[in-house]
Amino acid sequence: MGKWDFISDSAELAAPRLLGCYLIRDLDDQQLIGKIIETEAYDQADAASHSYHGKTQRTAVMFGPPGHLYVYFTYGMHYCCNIVTGPEGYGAAVLIRAIEPLDGQELMSQYRHGVTGVNLTNGPAKLCQAFNIDKAYNGHDLRQPPLKLLIKPALPKLLIGQSKRIGIRQATDKRWRFYVLNSPFVSKL
Repeated sequence: MGKWDFISDSAELAAPRLLGCYLIRDLDDQQLIGKIIETEAYDQADAASHSYHGKTQRTAVMFGPPGHLYVYFTYGMHYCCNIVTGPEGYGAAVLIRAIEPLDGQELMSQYRHGVTGVNLTNGPAKLCQAFNIDKAYNGHDLRQPPLKLLIKPALPKLLIGQSKRIGIRQATDKRWRFYVLNSPFVSKL
């Protein structure tokens, strides 16, 4: 089995497996590195998912291939990024809710207009701003620069928390939010 095989699993299975993996962004002759510490799963059978009503121009990326980035604009001011999962043709993705910055914090802070510390990347829009991810990356293959996903070993289950998803109005009962326990960069407990 290859390192990337789990990306073809359901969003619900891929979401906790993405914890501990790294996002690496080449930007301005620097490299930004962040460890994924919070995710949420969404799929087409889920009323809270953008793919719930089928494939549209906006959601086409969610229907595959897996391992690509689905970027959307929300509240008229923020970008959020998701990693497409599951088999091609099935609308599923994992929202990256938060990362722990490992390298390039100074440049991230510049993109976040001087924000530092845990507020730098402890939310989906914050991490997109810090990594300068916008709609231009919608459909980007995360195996290619300038934005890559580095697969790391799976975290032990005892280090992973699970809860209901945040900020949605439908399918609120699903416990499809996963996070690294005791990480100060988790967006909300």
